[in-house]
Amino acid sequence: MKVWVPDKEIAEAVAHVAGAVVDVYPGGDDLPGDPGEVEFYVPPFTPTPQSRAVLARMTNLKILQLQVAGVDTFLPHVPPGVVLCNGRGIHDASTAEWVVGGIIAAQRDFPRFVDAQRDGRWDWHMTDALADRSVLIVGYGSVGAAIERRLLPFETEVVRVARTARDGVHPVGALPDLLPQADVVVLIVPSTPETTGMVDAGFLARMKDGALLVNAARGSVVDTGALVAELSRRRLRAVLDVTDPEPLPAGHPLWSAPGVFITPHVGGSTPASRRRSIALVRAQLERAARGEPLRNVITGAY
Repeated sequence: MKVWVPDKEIAEAVAHVAGAVVDVYPGGDDLPGDPGEVEFYVPPFTPTPQSRAVLARMTNLKILQLQVAGVDTFLPHVPPGVVLCNGRGIHDASTAEWVVGGIIAAQRDFPRFVDAQRDGRWDWHMTDALADRSVLIVGYGSVGAAIERRLLPFETEVVRVARTARDGVHPVGALPDLLPQADVVVLIVPSTPETTGMVDAGFLARMKDGALLVNAARGSVVDTGALVAELSRRRLRAVLDVTDPEPLPAGHPLWSAPGVFITPHVGGSTPASRRRSIALVRAQLERAARGEPLRNVITGAY
């Protein structure tokens, strides 16, 4: 089986798989061989235009294994008949850590204290807390469950929302009634046509005064202009790992909006995610070599 992986570390981890002939393709213009021979392809964690475009030349491709949960950037490029598998589970722990860390930083006013330290000021003041607060998780899947497991020891109330209702999980249609009750709203929805712009002016208006919006999903989920307007009025606060546009250009009003804490899309970028990514790719290739069912297969509507 001809296999292309994005780096040497993954190549070494899968080299022992019976029948696998592994080449490294980081996703640039230089190809390690004929794309038409590739049967199992793992694009880089951060995809490049070339890493997507090359799919059109992979005429023998059988399995496309992503290292991320979101498949939206690859869906339009997947050839017919190719099995698409995402990286569900790889980034659960790292993303959940980022979410909880961001909430605590905002609630306890860490960014303001960092500024005070830089200026040499003893800026004593009362802060908010995470204890006794209600956290609404919008997009309750495996990452949402990981977030909940980490939040509960902080004595929070967790409310779950997903695309469709199930036991203990509210449907998206219940958001208008749930938003006014939440102290913290965490976004962890996939990027789809339905979620693009879902956090608009109306969504934000329903959030209670002083509430915190945490976006660990995609920047496109939030109407940036509407969010800047609410932040500028100091009615809402936000912690953002993703933005629209992204990267956020210098001088953009979101940088200087009051009450916002921004990180550059690093939620899943940790050694833990890297280890789990390598383990998943290896396990998937071993399953493919043995003719066993694959994990994380994307079927139907995403």
